Amino acid sequence: MNGSTMPQTDIQQPLSEKLRRSGISDSRRELIAEALDNVNRPGFRIEPGAILPLMKPVTWFPPMWAFACGVVSTGESITDNWSILLRGVILAGPLMCAMSQTMNDYFDREVDAINEPERPIPSGKISKSASWLITFSLILTGFLVALSIHPYVMAIAFVGVLMSHAYSGPPLRAKRNGWFGNLIVGLAYEGVAWLTGSFAITQGIPSGETIALALIFSLGAHGIMTLNDFKSIVGDNIRKVASIPVQLGERKAAILAAAVMDLAQVAAMGILLYKGSTSMLAIAGVLLIAQLPMQRILIANPRDKAVWYNAFGTLLYVLSMMVAAVGIRP
Repeated sequence: MNGSTMPQTDIQQPLSEKLRRSGISDSRRELIAEALDNVNRPGFRIEPGAILPLMKPVTWFPPMWAFACGVVSTGESITDNWSILLRGVILAGPLMCAMSQTMNDYFDREVDAINEPERPIPSGKISKSASWLITFSLILTGFLVALSIHPYVMAIAFVGVLMSHAYSGPPLRAKRNGWFGNLIVGLAYEGVAWLTGSFAITQGIPSGETIALALIFSLGAHGIMTLNDFKSIVGDNIRKVASIPVQLGERKAAILAAAVMDLAQVAAMGILLYKGSTSMLAIAGVLLIAQLPMQRILIANPRDKAVWYNAFGTLLYVLSMMVAAVGIRP
């Protein structure tokens, strides 16, 4: 055996053993092995049908919703500003959020080969070079749409690109530590999008209450990102990605996620109380109470129920965002 094959064998054998000990089936391990070969294969490959899955449309909703919350919080007429609202939600979701997902899939391709070998890059449907072409196309289009809203919005979009790279790429690669990575995503998906919506309509400094709510719900989104990490525990352990579930264990991570989301909503209710918006305060309280029994189910079985809670419990959280936005309108 020559020197060039020895390191590869040394690397592959422990990985194969780790996958076996993780309880992964033989067929799944074969799929992962093929995916690991695909992620760094040279050449340019792109299947048109794989482009949309690469951009993960399911992730677009939070920043689009946060942008809309920022618009609503200003009290300005939606019908008079429908064009800005439309361009803003397209910028926040199908452009900037999609860009962050394609960038993340490039940098995460070896982890995804273990956790999600069916993803476009690990499955070989899109090469890593083609994924960069898609990413840069989204960035350029996003900048043009942002500029059409306001030059400052383009500057904010540029900051969003930097945040995406800081989360996924070197040298920072903040996602390697769940405390920092989840914070960056929460700020980008909720806070920056919310404040951009507020600025896009008024083209002025957002109100103190709007800034406070944007920050509060950004911090609460840290919990949502923690729940999202449960699906990647096996690959994160193997690739030494220190997500919150890896660091704390599944049950403690679920408790933390629920607590962070609840505290954010309680803080938002405090602002509604300060504003004297009693009707919105009551609705926010009902939404929070409705989440508590769902959180008990989550904590009892975090790995199996994290996706379920992200679909249903988190929906109530994002509804409370709009309730708060309506409650602080001038």
